[in-house]
Amino acid sequence: MSIDPNLQRRGFLKCMTWAGTAMVWTVAGGVPRSRLIGSAEAAGNDFTFVQISDSHLGFDKPANTNVTATLQEALDNVGKLPNKPAFMIHTGDITHLSKPAQFDTAAQLCGGTKLTMHTVPGEHDILEEDGKSYLNRFGKGTKGDGWYSFDAGGVHFIGLVNVVNLQGNGLGSLGHDQLEWLEDDVKPLTASTPIVVFAHVPLWVVYQDWGWGTSDGAQALSYLKKFGSVTVLNGHIHQTLQKVEGNVAFHTARSTAFPQPAPGSAKSPGPMVVPAGELKQYLGIASVKLVSSKAPLAIVDTSLAG
Repeated sequence: MSIDPNLQRRGFLKCMTWAGTAMVWTVAGGVPRSRLIGSAEAAGNDFTFVQISDSHLGFDKPANTNVTATLQEALDNVGKLPNKPAFMIHTGDITHLSKPAQFDTAAQLCGGTKLTMHTVPGEHDILEEDGKSYLNRFGKGTKGDGWYSFDAGGVHFIGLVNVVNLQGNGLGSLGHDQLEWLEDDVKPLTASTPIVVFAHVPLWVVYQDWGWGTSDGAQALSYLKKFGSVTVLNGHIHQTLQKVEGNVAFHTARSTAFPQPAPGSAKSPGPMVVPAGELKQYLGIASVKLVSSKAPLAIVDTSLAG
């Protein structure tokens, strides 16, 4: 998959919402919806879960000198939900340098929510222990480099790993073994089963020059064509971007640590310094309100600014 050149710069920015958000996704027998934490529409008794991403614990550069505090603030927002989510998903770069102390801090802070946390690694989580720094802490019961699936709330969740064998420009890669596993995993499911896939690097090619995409993501998505409702949740690019293509709705989450520039708007990706008083506008979490349906997911991202 490739992005339309007309979207790569100014046009592309129209797809993005920059202010910090916290969104609730709910499963309740209709079209999937997402609304801000704290909004009237976020309240309800439906099945909900929370996505968090790119906490980069251990990062201490000018873009954010206290990533622990901003992660804690994001988690505090989770605790303010009117109804407790079923669990939390972290879509990678839990840590910045894969240090044991960074993983320990993450476990302590996220554990404070009292929610089960389902994770996939980012490239910053596999820097130590011969690349096993993440697996040795979060890989129990997973396959290969850490992929797995589970069922909850009538939805089939699939956690994929696309950061172990990065391709040219840093493009994500799933690899043959994981793709075969994915094909087998979804084969017995009925077409009416809602699917949520989560991985660190976006499964579609957001901006190839920066490696913001997955080289074999299209092949993975081809195994999901029979399903009427597929949601793909990613992180890595530290900004909200949404796209609907056929039966698949894509959503990338903000970081809780620091923003990155919009695709093609700078010489390269990386931590972006913004005025200190504006930093929180660029950070957030995605709490997901999912309504299962035969139709593709309709994802709505709303700014806290209104």
